[in-house]
Amino acid sequence: MRSCVAILERRINATPRTAELRDGRGPRDGRDEQVMYVSCLDLEGVLVPEIWLNVAEHTGLDALALTTRDMSDYDQLMRHRLGVIQKNGLRYSDIQRVIAGMAPLDGALEFLDWLRERSQVIILSDTFYQFAGPLMRQLRWPTLFCNELLLHDDGRIGGYRLRQADQKRRAIEALHRLNFVVVAAGDSYNDTTMLAEADRGILFRPPAQMATEFPQYPVTVDYDELRRAFEHAASELNVR
Repeated sequence: MRSCVAILERRINATPRTAELRDGRGPRDGRDEQVMYVSCLDLEGVLVPEIWLNVAEHTGLDALALTTRDMSDYDQLMRHRLGVIQKNGLRYSDIQRVIAGMAPLDGALEFLDWLRERSQVIILSDTFYQFAGPLMRQLRWPTLFCNELLLHDDGRIGGYRLRQADQKRRAIEALHRLNFVVVAAGDSYNDTTMLAEADRGILFRPPAQMATEFPQYPVTVDYDELRRAFEHAASELNVR
């Protein structure tokens, strides 16, 4: 995985055509030319339920119910979660049991299969590889870029390691340098820099306040609408 990330993030110069496509002007010579694209999706709230909401429900720890819909600063949110976990003696195995009982959102796998027939798909998430495994198995192992938990030998969660700051946006920057155009979909405040960097951004079931704050992104509320939004974006960008 690290070697794949390194390749994606290698600095290579974008061609003039890529820059023009991102500006919405099309190929420089005016030909009806198709280009390749990558679809980037958030994980929680788009393909699977919010993990921490399920943990809060199963443990009765309401303080864990906060998500990036409530707190846009992810580092602050994770410090809050770690404090609650440590105060209440919650261990990694306790969270694993909750995740083991979770399943993708209804229709998510069918949507993901549909999208993978039309483009390469990368999941960009702020979750952790240790949490995501059981859900990735149910989604047939899509490519996932996320973060890593730091675990003590006795199963306590000691902290976490971000792959890099603002990793969703920077992954799309790297894809642009590899001469891809990108269509991205997310549901929360931690997705906004990703959506801004993408050639087209789409919101999926966002909070009402967020949809008001970011009117430039089309809002979709089910997978049929999300399919149509991706089709429309691909048509606008003339991608294959």
